[in-house]
Amino acid sequence: MKGYQGKILRVDLTGRTFREEPLDEGDLLRFLGGRGLAARYYGREIGAATDPLGAGNRLIFMTGPLTATPLFAVSRFQLATRSPETRLYLCSSCGGDFGPRLKQAGWDGLVVEGIAAGWTWLAIADGTVSFRDAGSWLGFSAARTLDAMRGEFGDRDTGAMAVGPAAERLVRISCITADGRAFGRGGPGAVMGSKHLKGLIVRGSGAVRLADPARVEEIRWSALASLSGDAGAREREGTTRFVEPINELGCMPTRNFQTASFEAIDTVDPRSTQESAVVRNTACAGCPVACGKTFEMTGGRFAGARSRTEFESVALLGPNCGISDFGAIVSANQLCDELGIDTMSAGNAVALTMELAERGLLSREDTEGLEVRFGSADALVGVIRLIAERRGVGDLLAEGMYQVKRAHPEWAPYILDVKGMPFAGYDPRGFHGSGLTYGTSSRGACHNTGGWSIRAELQEPSVDRFALRGKGALVKAIQDGRAYLDSAGMCSFVRAAFGFSDTPSGDVLEAVTGHSFTPQLLEVAERIYSLERVILNREGIRRADDMLPERIMRERIPSGPTKGRILTPEMYGVMLDEYYVARGWDTDGVVTGETKAKWGLTELLQ
Repeated sequence: MKGYQGKILRVDLTGRTFREEPLDEGDLLRFLGGRGLAARYYGREIGAATDPLGAGNRLIFMTGPLTATPLFAVSRFQLATRSPETRLYLCSSCGGDFGPRLKQAGWDGLVVEGIAAGWTWLAIADGTVSFRDAGSWLGFSAARTLDAMRGEFGDRDTGAMAVGPAAERLVRISCITADGRAFGRGGPGAVMGSKHLKGLIVRGSGAVRLADPARVEEIRWSALASLSGDAGAREREGTTRFVEPINELGCMPTRNFQTASFEAIDTVDPRSTQESAVVRNTACAGCPVACGKTFEMTGGRFAGARSRTEFESVALLGPNCGISDFGAIVSANQLCDELGIDTMSAGNAVALTMELAERGLLSREDTEGLEVRFGSADALVGVIRLIAERRGVGDLLAEGMYQVKRAHPEWAPYILDVKGMPFAGYDPRGFHGSGLTYGTSSRGACHNTGGWSIRAELQEPSVDRFALRGKGALVKAIQDGRAYLDSAGMCSFVRAAFGFSDTPSGDVLEAVTGHSFTPQLLEVAERIYSLERVILNREGIRRADDMLPERIMRERIPSGPTKGRILTPEMYGVMLDEYYVARGWDTDGVVTGETKAKWGLTELLQ
């Protein structure tokens, strides 16, 4: 089938060997590629008892059929691994150049297994893999490692990934950096660290065969012409444009989600801050939108601080920690990037530490003498360093919220997570559909894989953000849409330009592959999501694990536009029951035998 290279690359770090493996065309038809194919390999190769930091875990990278084609916004590639943070199945998505370069090198995917004897980096180029020593790079940031790899490789026209010093210390919220983008959530950096893999670089010169090149080019130009005003806004302002409206709606996480609107929002909105400037617009390979924005502080205490800062980072490192200085957020974001830590999990961990300290549940001794309180920029960067260096309470926080709750169950009322994954930057008491996305996402409290229902709750007049009925079907449809985008290799920001919406068009896939996917795309998406749930069921996940944390279900928002709002267990249960019915899962959240048979999953994991 066109659009695929028809094989993957498997690298064994223990034996320092590599080999090619053919792809099963049946798997491509059933799971498309990308996220679906990664889940397929995970289900077959990673068992329920696998240690996330052990030799049995794998890093499964997969591209989609649209990757490395002449289209734009199709550089995203997917990762499946056992999460060190949640101890469960993890799917993650990343942009940049690595995915397209891997496919140009001749492979649709890369599976990394085993543990290297010493710190190693991999150089992959057109059919071969070399294992190189990375021992002298220990302590390097991911960015410095990427530069070092490209310098030694002798070619900057490459795709590359690396980890920072936090991953070397097996910090379970560490990320993998890929050309300025990241596999951020769930701690995949710690998996690389456990394998003594400091980085990978790939060069490819091949092309992807297209079923109908002329039609692909026609679709490309049509999509360029139809880019919406929303895409234009992303180009001008990036995702930080959501800071003010989310706050005005009363959904901004504030002081560890104790409330949902921040009184000093102008101080953290880059559009209102005079001491910052966008100094660089960043685009993934071949994309005209350039949604990535790098901010540099031009004045104030944090003059010179520079980082690519997104809405989620602003929300969780800013208002959620009581920070009223955009420069402090940029500085903390820069520190997370240098250390190789997920900004979202970091923001949640810092906010928790601040609340515990203010409640007298942590002492100065616990924080290595650091004064920790909401609003302190010094505490913000100080706690991040404690986590990355595993000092004081940072050593426990570095284990992730799953372990924090096990060690201190009395802290549970102040921890905002689902299945061990800390919250994203929206308070679900103000967007009830987002509560269901957090609860039912395949990787925990995530607004991406769980489905960004906020768009529908904001923009569609027929959708009431506080309604309960109908949210199960809505969230399912949005999640399915994200599943097929992730599997095709397309960025969700421009999906409408290519005819990918809640009712997808297979026109672009047919032009690339020659196969008519149109009647099957929603079925493919449902199969992928059900496969992920079967995997999670195998790892012990049930209805109780889909519930939201105590603060959301027991505490009303005390002030602001959503004052008095709450999402009680009974309210949430209405949505969850409806969702399970729509999915074909039983009342305990287990995929039924009938649903497994419907999607051909009965024998798949045996």
